Amino acid sequence: MNAKEIAQFIDHTALTTEKNEKDILQLCEEAIENQFWSVCINSGYIPLAKEKLQGSNVKICTVVGFPLGANLTSVKAFESMEAIKAGADEIDMVINVGWIKSGKWDAVRADIAEVLMACGLKPLKVILETCLLTKDEIVKACEICKELNVAFVKTSTGFSKGGATVEDVALMKKTVGNIGVKASGGIRDTETAVAMINAGATRIGASAGIAIINGLADTSSNY
Repeated sequence: MNAKEIAQFIDHTALTTEKNEKDILQLCEEAIENQFWSVCINSGYIPLAKEKLQGSNVKICTVVGFPLGANLTSVKAFESMEAIKAGADEIDMVINVGWIKSGKWDAVRADIAEVLMACGLKPLKVILETCLLTKDEIVKACEICKELNVAFVKTSTGFSKGGATVEDVALMKKTVGNIGVKASGGIRDTETAVAMINAGATRIGASAGIAIINGLADTSSNY
C-alpha cells in the first residue's frame, strides 16, 4: 500500500473547538494536495469548505449529535438535513450511549433509523464510542447498524476517554460484514493506521493525515 492509496482511506479531520477559518482552509488545501477522501469538519464550516473544495474530488464529512450523542432524535435528523443542504457529502452521527447503557435498544434503533432516513442517499456513519461499551454492546450496536444498512460503523469521536483499537475494529468488521468500518480516535502514525486497515477498517478518521501518509512514503517498503 502506497501513500496515494492510503490517502483515499483518510477523512482529514478538524473538529476541536478552537479551529478557525484559517485552520479549515488549510485542512482543505492539505486534503486537495494529498488526495484525501474527505475533510471532516463541524457543520458551521461546511459553506467555507464547499467553496474551497470546489472543483476537487475531496468530499465534505460532518458530525451530528457530536460528541455526546444524547440529543433528541429529531434534532439529530434536522441537523443531518441542514448539513446536507449546506453541502455535506457524508454524515457521522454519535449513537446514544446512555440509551445503550439503559438497555433501550429499540430507542437506539429508532434514533439511527430516523437519522438514516434524513440522510437520504448520503452515507451515514454511526459512531459507537467503543471505549464506553462492553464487547457485547459493541456487537449489538453493530448488528442494529447492519440490519438498518448504514454505510459505516465508526469506533470513536476522539473526545472521550479512548479511541480506536485494533481489537474493536476487528470485532466490528466481523459483525457488520460488508458494511464499512471507520477507525477514528488516536490514530497518529503510519503503523497504527495500517494496523487498523489490516484489522478491517475501510476508512480512517485522523487529524494526523499528513503524518500518516508521509510516514508511509518514507517507509513504504515495510508495508
